[in-house]
Amino acid sequence: MESLKYLYDKAAQSINAFIKTTDGNLNLFGRIITIILIFVAIIIIVKISSRLIDRTLANKSLDKFQISDRRRDTLTNILKKVVKYILFFIGVVMALEIFSINTASIIATAGIGGLAIGFGAQSLVKDIITGFFILLEDQYAVGDYIQIDTKEGIVEELGVRVTKIRDFTGELHIIPNSSINVVTNRTRGAMRALVDISIAYEADIDKAMEIMERISAEIAETNDNIIEGPLVLGVASFGNSDVVIRAIAKTRSMEQWAVEREMRKKYKQAFDREGIEIPYSKVVVYGGGDK
Repeated sequence: MESLKYLYDKAAQSINAFIKTTDGNLNLFGRIITIILIFVAIIIIVKISSRLIDRTLANKSLDKFQISDRRRDTLTNILKKVVKYILFFIGVVMALEIFSINTASIIATAGIGGLAIGFGAQSLVKDIITGFFILLEDQYAVGDYIQIDTKEGIVEELGVRVTKIRDFTGELHIIPNSSINVVTNRTRGAMRALVDISIAYEADIDKAMEIMERISAEIAETNDNIIEGPLVLGVASFGNSDVVIRAIAKTRSMEQWAVEREMRKKYKQAFDREGIEIPYSKVVVYGGGDK
């Protein structure tokens, strides 16, 4: 036991001589090591807190609050970021204290100069406030298909400062929350699938509508994404060389385009079988001769 104590004392003395000055304070190398250990501990705490947030929000007992999966994902991401920012801010303050920098005076100076800085940070504050209102009011969440001004796409990230949406071409739009005035959410509730089918003026309109109604019934039986319909509304308009017949259906969120594609395909195939002509550009020449 005495030999172990002797070895421990020797090791402690060696370490102290390596990281401390003669007066017992940390030297530069000791301060750097301490700061590294602080941030390593912060990284570990961030990872642990992220797992705790995941488990907490994934708890089935929260279902009674009627939190959707998309809003749950959004809350998870924001809480993780808030915890991360707070912990790293604490780490920076501790690092400054280790180098004997008076953080209290810095904070006080920041408070005095906050008015001047505030004018330059107005947009940042507005971004953060707007982001919290978007989250609290559940205007949209991660995974929703939305339109903001002329930009539309799937919400990939809803942060306290910016919203990131990716459109169908793959482009990522990063929009400051303060610039969001009008949001169109195309995900909430049932969506509408609308299909306009053109037939020639010479075709039998009643027969075409009867075919579409029969095919619509078949589609409704086989497609689980359809909530209501499809319903054949009738003649929607007249074109230069066609009569337009319209059909609509209510579908599950984000499935309206797939339903529209299936409806067009099935209607076209049925028209081909029944001899209903779909007009296309053509030129008819009368007269002429052998030349």
